Amino acid sequence: MSDRPFWETIPLDRMNRTQWESLCDGCGKCCVHKLEDDETGEMFATNVACRLLDVRTARCADYPNRRAHVPECVRLTPAKLATIEWLPSSCAYVRVARGQGLADWHPLVSGDPDSVRKAGISVAGKVISEDHAGELEHHIIDEPL
Repeated sequence: MSDRPFWETIPLDRMNRTQWESLCDGCGKCCVHKLEDDETGEMFATNVACRLLDVRTARCADYPNRRAHVPECVRLTPAKLATIEWLPSSCAYVRVARGQGLADWHPLVSGDPDSVRKAGISVAGKVISEDHAGELEHHIIDEPL
């Protein structure tokens, strides 16, 4: 038995569901809308979150059933990870796939479920719901959250 944490010893595509889900740090960045220029393919960040994201906590209001409410919600898998270019470099799945390990502020490392917010990584308090946003083009921001 290894003393190293599971994310250092088990490849992403071999993790069980519990291990996979626990890698999510809950930052909410994947739930923030991005706009893509149809002509250039350039991606633009917004400060608008999915209507299911609680903008105060950056948690999904109905995670188990989210795809029933938001069919376009991406279910991240190891296979999809390599094809999704908009995931932030801070994303635990991206970091583990690149062999970088988890950041110090990740709850699995810090032991604090609020460490993501305390480190300023979470979108909590930084986004508005799509229910109140209007046109996404009016919410493009210079730097991704």
